[in-house]
Parts: sequence; structure tokens; C-alpha cells
Amino acid sequence: MPPVPDIATAFTLGLLGGTHCLGMCGGIGAALAFALGPGVSTPRRYLLLGGYNTGRIFGYALLGAAFAGAAGGLAGHAGMGGLRVLAGLLLVAMGCALGGWFNALAPLERAGHAVWSRVQGRAARLLPVDRLPKALLAGLFWGWLPCGLVYSTLAWASASGSAVRGALLMAAFGAGTLPAVLASGVFGNALRRQLQRRGLRRLAGAAVIAFGAWTLAVVLLPAPGGHAHHHG
Repeated sequence: MPPVPDIATAFTLGLLGGTHCLGMCGGIGAALAFALGPGVSTPRRYLLLGGYNTGRIFGYALLGAAFAGAAGGLAGHAGMGGLRVLAGLLLVAMGCALGGWFNALAPLERAGHAVWSRVQGRAARLLPVDRLPKALLAGLFWGWLPCGLVYSTLAWASASGSAVRGALLMAAFGAGTLPAVLASGVFGNALRRQLQRRGLRRLAGAAVIAFGAWTLAVVLLPAPGGHAHHHG
């Protein structure tokens, strides 16, 4: 099990990155919630949106298990330090993008489109998403959307070196993104505008940059005994 502070950190990363989720995932949530036509009851819309997000979070957990498990088996102790450095750099870049200063993750997201283009065709076969099993599967596909926030957090979770830890951390991250995604899919434009205010985005970006810097410092700065840290 990952320490409680790590789970809380993963949740906070999802929460802070929520303004990014509005642009990437919010439209999908809104389409699911409101584009099924007048014949679908409101409770059913919410049920399908819940299934969609459950599938999405489960998809993140699967990614976390796969990548962290592979990292634990292949990287070794020295490799984990390098992975933590990469995760810290990606988090700093993500913070810059969240704050609207510089989108350094754009090339990484463009590369992710190659994977998404293969997944997208299979996801399209589920349309219309009018039953709960379809919503769960569609959410699972949704987790593969090219997203710098997911990539950054996945690199950080992978540095845990354990499939179980990676899964739990990515599930906590997915839970943290729920308020922003549901704000778009359920509560509509008013809350969405509040979450996308420039000041809030800059505050979230600065917080993610600080966490990325802390991740780097834990690995790179000398410990009090004169040796660099290797855990975080």
C-alpha cells in the first residue's frame, strides 16, 4: 500500500489539474450527460455519467498497475531515481501548462494521439452510449485520451515501483479529477467558467510546479548525511 500522503498527493494532482480536464474531458462528459435526447430521464443520464467516470478511473488504475509494475521489474534502484527525475520534470512542465505560461507538454500530447487514433475507432463502436455496460467500456477507452496531466502523473506513480501502488495512486488521481469533469457534465457552464478563471489556473499551475520541484529535490539534493535521497 502507498503511504496515505502519496494517495492524498495523487488526489490533489487530479484536483489541481481539473481545469485542464475541462478542456480535454469535460466536453465528453457534457455530451454523455446531455446529448442523449429528451427521451432519456435525468437519473439515467447521471447513471451513465457515473458509469463513464467509473470506467475512466478504472482505466487509469490499469495504466498505473501496468507501468509501475513494469518499472519495478525493469528499472532497478538507480532506474527508479531517473524515473522520479523524469516525473518531476513532467510535473513542472504540466504546471506551466496549467498556469497558461508555456505548454511544454504539447509534443508529448501530440505523440499520444498516435495511440488514441487506434483506440478511438473501437470506442466509436459503443455509440450511442445508452446502457451502463457501454458507459463503463467507453470510460475505459476515455482513459487513453492523450493528456499531459495523465502522462505526468503516470510517470510519478510508476516511480512507486509496484503494480498495486501504481494502481491505487492513479485511481486516487482519477478521483481527484471528478469535480471538474462532473462540473462540465452535470452542473454546466457556470461552474465550468469558475474553474477556468485565470487566477485559479495560475494557482493550480504554481502548486503543481512546486510539487514537481519537491519531487526533483527529494532525488537530487543531498540528504543531511551527505547522500542524495532515493525515495519520495
